[in-house]
Amino acid sequence: MSARPLPEWRQRPERGTPGLARFMVRLSLLVGRRLSRVVLHAITLYFVCFAPRTREASRVYLRRALGREPGWRDRYRHVLAFASTVHDRIYLLNDRFDLFDIEVQGADALLQAVQQGGVLLMGAHLGSFEALRCMGRQRPGLQIGMLMYEDNARQVAAALQAINPRARHDVVPLGRPDSMIEAARRIEQGHLLGMLVDRSISDDEPAVHDFLGAPAGFPKAPWRMAAVLRRPVFFMAGLYLGGNRYRLVFEPLADFGTVARGERDAALVQARAAYVQQLQACCRQAPYNWFNFFDFWRP
Repeated sequence: MSARPLPEWRQRPERGTPGLARFMVRLSLLVGRRLSRVVLHAITLYFVCFAPRTREASRVYLRRALGREPGWRDRYRHVLAFASTVHDRIYLLNDRFDLFDIEVQGADALLQAVQQGGVLLMGAHLGSFEALRCMGRQRPGLQIGMLMYEDNARQVAAALQAINPRARHDVVPLGRPDSMIEAARRIEQGHLLGMLVDRSISDDEPAVHDFLGAPAGFPKAPWRMAAVLRRPVFFMAGLYLGGNRYRLVFEPLADFGTVARGERDAALVQARAAYVQQLQACCRQAPYNWFNFFDFWRP
């Protein structure tokens, strides 16, 4: 039997260079957020005009999220939102939370769950994960980490080196023999561990769910890991609302610590379906925040 091909997003080469990233960081910190944002429009215009695959993927997604045929302005807004969140990462990783207006939805339930131990946060390539760092202001000492595969972890490390080498960004690399042991250790210590679970990393058969009106594949492995760790699972998103405004969204999905062994498979399906529903709701509410610039609905 032949192996399934790699997901489309893993076949795409990364754009940009470390030198360009370092230049953008220095410029942004030197002239400030407002002035340096001018460059984002040039970057956005380039991608809208000269990146046909990105432009087409944006059009396919926006047609579903908006419920109408998107125009040029919609596609421009979509790419500009992505560029804005990448740019804001510079300030968020330098703890410049004073530059932003960040509202939090669902924090009480999340913080209550953390009092009993660690919590898994299931996110997506939607908005900004870095905006989650502001949760540390509501609960000093709260530890936030990311579970990701080693290739992604190396990219994050390179980005941190360019943005702020002193920034602490805890990453638990997956795919190692001790990955689950390390994840379980951090959960036991009461950490928040986030994962972006809207892309399949491996060639495993995905689970198919209706998403924005058509079948789409979502990975199964993160949910099996959540069941093994037996902790509460929350949906998370850091939605960019334009200007300097963000909204953090947290919604409970499941508590695998209360699920009996014989009910685990059904609980996995139910939790994954709840995640897809929350993701869909966020895409409807903030449609320009979805940053999967490839054909997500391709069979």
